[in-house]
Amino acid sequence: MIQRREIAICIILSIVTCGIYGIYWFICITDETNIVSGRTGDTSGVVAFLLSLVTCNIYGLYWAYKQGEKIDQAKNDRGIPSNSSSIAYLLLCLFGFSIVAYALMQNDLNKLA
Repeated sequence: MIQRREIAICIILSIVTCGIYGIYWFICITDETNIVSGRTGDTSGVVAFLLSLVTCNIYGLYWAYKQGEKIDQAKNDRGIPSNSSSIAYLLLCLFGFSIVAYALMQNDLNKLA
């Protein structure tokens, strides 16, 4: 089940907890995107986080791109126009604005919930 989250609260909690809530948010976004896109066999949130950690966030860039593809696919399946957000998520994560990418992903997930 997809949980609607308040984006502002998630950002504030990520800042206040020095990123610990951001890790939880990353895991939840990954798992919920897999559910929405119908790809429940894809990499889970915990595994994606560990791979990002081990590869010094190289996997995190790949993850951001794939998240955009999955969200676009879920939108297309539901008849919602998609805006090809894969490149936007990738660029945001590449330049250090991962929390903005998380917020945009959560906004799309909230629309699909």
